[in-house]
Amino acid sequence: MINSVCDILYSILSGRNSGYLDGKPDRSRRHNCHCEGTRTVGLKDPKVTYQVASSLMVQTFCFIQGLPSFCQLPSEDQALLLRHCWVHLFVLGLAQQRIALEVTEAPDSSILRQILLGPGLTEQDHHRPTLAEVHRLRTVMNHLWTLGLGPKEYAYLKGALLFNPAVPGLRASTVIRGLQKEAQGALREVVHLLHPGDASRFSRVLLAASSVQSVSHQLVSQLLLKPVLHDTFYIY
Repeated sequence: MINSVCDILYSILSGRNSGYLDGKPDRSRRHNCHCEGTRTVGLKDPKVTYQVASSLMVQTFCFIQGLPSFCQLPSEDQALLLRHCWVHLFVLGLAQQRIALEVTEAPDSSILRQILLGPGLTEQDHHRPTLAEVHRLRTVMNHLWTLGLGPKEYAYLKGALLFNPAVPGLRASTVIRGLQKEAQGALREVVHLLHPGDASRFSRVLLAASSVQSVSHQLVSQLLLKPVLHDTFYIY
């Protein structure tokens, strides 16, 4: 199972279908104005952050591999769910480990861009993380941190996001819908057990989960994972 997970994520991170997010064209890179939406950034301490990201991706693999209900799904459905949901699980992992992302603004010289992109390539071939995307990710993580979720809450929340019956093309969507309901039900029980006096907490947790889905796949893959793609998959 873990090899199939690696193969799917490798195809995503290596740039195949790079113009699409969840089956939709990624239009975020087409802006030309010098505003927050197009101010590109890089990591302040890439070596440390890449090590953390690599470790977190391995943990994400292990989490998925440890779900018998996922492994029993048709292989096509496993691939579709992973393509749609892997970033969501990764972001939850970032929040769970309380990893702070420190970035610095990247040079924006048109001449430098041409040098970096190389001959025959355009910026559409290389998505560059923007400050707006990083701000969005930080907002999502702050939302999760404010809730102070425990390990069990994070685990069931990951399950609820992974088993998404709304992903187009699923063969076993009915089964996956049932698995999502099971994960949500288990999450509700844990929330009520740990926070019996907070009647609105479960709704707030689900709201935080929906905000995770707003994080750009391209941001996570290009800023945090693509530089360590080889090392991450070499482990296996």
